[in-house]
Amino acid sequence: MLPAMADEPKGGAPKIQVQMDEQTASGAYSNFVLINHSENEFLLDFAFLQPGDPRARVRSRIISSPLHTKRLLRALQTNIERYEARFGTIDLSDSDEPSVH
Repeated sequence: MLPAMADEPKGGAPKIQVQMDEQTASGAYSNFVLINHSENEFLLDFAFLQPGDPRARVRSRIISSPLHTKRLLRALQTNIERYEARFGTIDLSDSDEPSVH
């Protein structure tokens, strides 16, 4: 049996090093997301909806497999729970209910 490499966490999976350019690192604000799916993929269009303008400008499109999308859902839920434990409950009014397409 080979010993685990120094850069591998417990479980044997190697560490992942994420790299990004400066433009990507600055991010893009989104206050609206359109979600569509087929049998093989989910399509997430992150957009900015300016008050008073009915047009939402797409800032980024993410195409993801169903498996990865479900992992993302779980990761978001875990992080929302951690956030609320630290900063308090995020209040959703009835007007903030997501629309389903």
